[in-house]
Amino acid sequence: MVGYAFMGATHSHAWRTVPRVFDLPLVPRMVALAGRNEANARAAADRLGWESVETDWRALVARDDVGLVDIVTPGDSHAEIAIAALEAGKHVLCEKPLANTVAEAEAMTAAAERAAERGVRAMVGFSYRRVPAITFARDLVQSGRLGTIHHVRAQYLQDWIVDPEFPLVWRLQKEHAGSGSLGDLGAHIIDMAQFITGDRITGVSGLTETFVKERPLPTASSGLSASGSSERGQVTVDDAALFLARFGGGAVGSFEATRFASGRKNAMRIEINGSAGSIAFDFESMNELQFHDHSIDADSAGFRRILVTEPTHPYMDAWWPPGHIIGYEHTFIHQARDLLTDIATSQAPAPSFADGLQVQRVLEAVERSASGDSSWTAVDAAAG
Repeated sequence: MVGYAFMGATHSHAWRTVPRVFDLPLVPRMVALAGRNEANARAAADRLGWESVETDWRALVARDDVGLVDIVTPGDSHAEIAIAALEAGKHVLCEKPLANTVAEAEAMTAAAERAAERGVRAMVGFSYRRVPAITFARDLVQSGRLGTIHHVRAQYLQDWIVDPEFPLVWRLQKEHAGSGSLGDLGAHIIDMAQFITGDRITGVSGLTETFVKERPLPTASSGLSASGSSERGQVTVDDAALFLARFGGGAVGSFEATRFASGRKNAMRIEINGSAGSIAFDFESMNELQFHDHSIDADSAGFRRILVTEPTHPYMDAWWPPGHIIGYEHTFIHQARDLLTDIATSQAPAPSFADGLQVQRVLEAVERSASGDSSWTAVDAAAG
């Protein structure tokens, strides 16, 4: 694994746990963790369960005892690491968004396609696909329970940078993160909408806003800053992004991503309305799916709550008795299970790098639209 912060902890937990929960055709061995600071990387490796440390990701990729490289670094390093790993014959799991630019995502997708000819697999980490309720929602759509899809409305709301004295961390710098709430949060709801509907966004009209233009610089020791620090730097990404969308199948959509929704911690929501019914989901109630069957008589129709914990629901046969809920970390365990199974059975993993490229093209179209007058902007149809 390259990197070891927030996503590093979640991925490590998944690699440690997945063989203890699922019967797997391959069992992961957590061989090496890479980080630039040897002392910090060693402390993380000891805490997270990795056997050894490398201070250069190139050394990790070159190791004969490494068969899969898990990339959890900021987006500006994804392309270089992923392409090198694939060319070295290593399977790759790369966190979302796939890259910082369409050009990088295209290069990564091309490398993944070349590697696939040699049996090497690549997956992009849109872990919310592995929420059982989300996968079940997709099953409902695919089985025709919603009929023709008309509306998609999605939100991802957080509030962790409302304080103007919150420091200028890497997620607020375009050269490292690519974009702000658009790529960090918007990428998730774009992928989720396309995954559930089985349809692609073909055009957008967007706007973005940065509410706090400057922030205190982090201290070298802690990565955080003291409130009221006189040293400040420019915020170069969006704080909020909103856009309208059209899907290839005729549905229309509205999307909102912000890190300025005070009181909302991780409110990722989606509602999909079709001719025969609707579904609604909120990640802060992640074990539940709201479902409306429009064929029921009007006097008894309406949304009903489905608790997605039955052993017949996606992934749930490995967990607890019905009604015993699971949490955020389980999505990464499911992701690890699916990737290991795909590698062992020579299947193409999903979401693929081509899927990540499609999301990147939507992000880029929103940025182009927002940089002008929010005019209608086509999403490049050349995605894989």
